[in-house]
Parts: sequence; structure tokens; C-alpha cells
Amino acid sequence: MNTFVRSSDFDAWLSNLADQKAKARILARLRSATFGNFGDCEPVGEGVSEMRIHVGGGYRIYYTRADPTVYVLLTGGVKASQRKDINKAKSMARELKRSKR
Repeated sequence: MNTFVRSSDFDAWLSNLADQKAKARILARLRSATFGNFGDCEPVGEGVSEMRIHVGGGYRIYYTRADPTVYVLLTGGVKASQRKDINKAKSMARELKRSKR
């Protein structure tokens, strides 16, 4: 069983999400990932992966692996802001690695 730790950025993004259908799909997807079914995901570099949720504006969740079964949810976004969101997630992952040293 996987564990997900939410960053404050991720929590803020999710709580400010107005699309309730998308929010429900995102939470359902995270529940599935807890049991190992990550679905449509791709690495985007520097240890960060993108979980794609095909609803609304094409929602994305950016995460990194902290331990074999522990993942940190870094931030979220939509297809339109993908490049900016990936850069932010990579920066957050680098900072997380620095703080673990």
C-alpha cells in the first residue's frame, strides 16, 4: 500500500479547485494510486512524475517518490499551465531533496 504526503501547495491547489467533478475524480485517482493503480502517468524529469486526469481542462498532479511506498504530492495544474507547473514541481522536488540531507 502506498502513502501520499501532500505539500501545502498541493493542498491549496486542490482546495481552490472550483470544478467539483474534477476534484472528485482527482481524489478517486489518488485512492486508486494508494493501492498501486497510478493510471496514466509519465516521468517529466528530475524524479518528478505527472499523473494525468482526463476531465475538464486536463488536470495534472505532480509528485515525487520519497521512499519505496511514500510519495509526495508536490502541486497540481491543468494542461494549459503544464510547462510552468512542471518547472515548479521540479524546483519543489530539488528543495525536498536538499532538506533531507
